[in-house]
Amino acid sequence: MSDGPHDPRAIANLMLDEADRSGINVTNLALQKLLYFAHSIFLIESKQPLVSGYFEAWQYGPVHPTVYSAFKTAGSSPIDFRADKQDVLTGERAPLPQPDDPNIRRHIARIMASYGQLSPGRLVDISHAKDAPWDYIADKGRTSVALGLRIPDDVIVKRFKFHKVSVGAAPVAGEPDEDTPLT
Repeated sequence: MSDGPHDPRAIANLMLDEADRSGINVTNLALQKLLYFAHSIFLIESKQPLVSGYFEAWQYGPVHPTVYSAFKTAGSSPIDFRADKQDVLTGERAPLPQPDDPNIRRHIARIMASYGQLSPGRLVDISHAKDAPWDYIADKGRTSVALGLRIPDDVIVKRFKFHKVSVGAAPVAGEPDEDTPLT
């Protein structure tokens, strides 16, 4: 069993390591969606959050602000470095400890195998599915005050089903879904 929510940057590093092993290039935009899918599916399956902190509804889908900040220097290029931590007193930088839970490692490998090959545009399309968490919060933000446009875990649990994706299953060729247009 997981030992509580993990540092989102450590999970992002794990995802990037898995991408490297598979020969996949990952941009910050793609990493945000991959992390969101990993967190959401883990939350639904284990009833525990994968990462600490929260996701927000940004223009191109769910974003974890901590992870965005850690990798924003990559811009739209593939990420070729790893996030680290900084001691607030000394300013010294050090590697983030990787989660050693084999269930977490298997989960990340499964997410990367299922979603890692998808283009950033396709990941954005999936994350924008009608009535799914991002759409629900973004729509709420247009009609009322949505606190920082955060996407709470309870909204993810209730609305992730609207993404119409399943881990390990590829979309059926030739059958585009009206909510997630193919790119």
